[in-house]
Amino acid sequence: MALLSAREGARANTNNKIKTGVHRAACFSLLFVVLMGLALGRLAAQSNPSQPQNPPPANSQPAQDIPDAPSAVQPPAPKPAFSEPVERAPRPGDEPRQTEQDNSSSSAGNPRQSDQQQPPPPKMPPIETVAPGTIPRNQINPAEDLYKLRVVTNFVMIPVMVKDSDGRRVDGLRPVDFTVKENDKEQKLTFFTTDPLPLSVAILIDLGLPDVDIQKINQTYGSLVGAFSPYDEVALYTYSSTVSQVTDFGQRPERLNAALDEMKTVRGRNNGPPVHGGPLASGPTVNGAPVGGPTIAPVNTPPREAHVLNDAILQAAIDLSKRGRDHRKVIFVISDGRELGSKASYRDVLRLLLTREIQVKAVVVDSSALPLFKQAEKVHHVFLQGYSDILPKYAHATGGGEPYAELTRNAIEDAYQSVTSDARNQYTLGYAPQAVTGSSPYRKIEVIVHRKGLKVTARDGYYAVPAGR
Repeated sequence: MALLSAREGARANTNNKIKTGVHRAACFSLLFVVLMGLALGRLAAQSNPSQPQNPPPANSQPAQDIPDAPSAVQPPAPKPAFSEPVERAPRPGDEPRQTEQDNSSSSAGNPRQSDQQQPPPPKMPPIETVAPGTIPRNQINPAEDLYKLRVVTNFVMIPVMVKDSDGRRVDGLRPVDFTVKENDKEQKLTFFTTDPLPLSVAILIDLGLPDVDIQKINQTYGSLVGAFSPYDEVALYTYSSTVSQVTDFGQRPERLNAALDEMKTVRGRNNGPPVHGGPLASGPTVNGAPVGGPTIAPVNTPPREAHVLNDAILQAAIDLSKRGRDHRKVIFVISDGRELGSKASYRDVLRLLLTREIQVKAVVVDSSALPLFKQAEKVHHVFLQGYSDILPKYAHATGGGEPYAELTRNAIEDAYQSVTSDARNQYTLGYAPQAVTGSSPYRKIEVIVHRKGLKVTARDGYYAVPAGR
């Protein structure tokens, strides 16, 4: 029995050793197969490089060229040195560059073009810039003034008003209906328009009128503001013995309204005519004899109040000359037309008006609006109160037309509308005259309309800039 059990134990050990050996051989065989498969796959990938070894999945994003993080142990790799200069990107307007190969091929195909090729332009010297104001005066090039050309030209613009025998404005005329003569020589029209223009208006109100006329004018200020459009610019002036500017030029009617409202409290003169006889002309008397003995009869001289109309128009003209030429410039006078005590003369003021293309329009009030007074003012000196015919002269010479002589409030309000409408809606003629010759720069203008029964209103002339200035 003991011998039998020993044999069975030896047999079991032998079987275990055999199983272990077989298991090891199988593992080695499997490992060998795996290694051979990997080696064959690598050889196949090297033999067919067009196919990727590991194709990316369908939902994966393309790999970004993200540089590796700098190493804390190794120094950074040096940047590659460019052996050729980098050309800038072409800009709009640059001509396309040709390479040497293109030039050689084009020259070979077209020998005439190769013969006519011009040499390349020389290189520009380097430009040096300096800070402003650091160049010494002795280094400034005096020849720079030779490149400055100064040309003085005259272009004459003539506003023209055309009315019929009833005083109504005539529209629809064409350039062929007009003829303009300068110093009796016909001119060629190069500009013509009937478009209405915005206005730059200087309003002059005479405060030296009698108080009854001042109060009448104060009631018309609402119509005066309403006569202007939102595109007009208006300034307000007052004058009597001095000139004052109440408001400057602006397009805000509320400012003009506020200034005119304040002027409603202004009073005019209340002195009546001088007393030359009657009980108030001398002292008390008893039985026809003066009390206290004989007395010398007083000499009553009417007061001579200054009415500086010339100075007022001059101040308005100076301010209007600074306004833009896109507006028609007008001086609107509300007065009786008297002039006395101005420092400026009529001739000097008129010259400025004609040079700056400024029209004078007027509404005449007080006794100057009476027909008999208009005839009497031709003597140039009425009742020792100054010259009264000077305002119509300004209006006619500058193309403003006949002044409106009105006495009633409604007539004055209607005159406001007529003045602004006539100033805005005019024919504008333009021409370029020849160079000024002679000693006098004044040139007479005559505008003719080739239709019967029409009245033309335009300025009488202008002062030209002499040639060579």
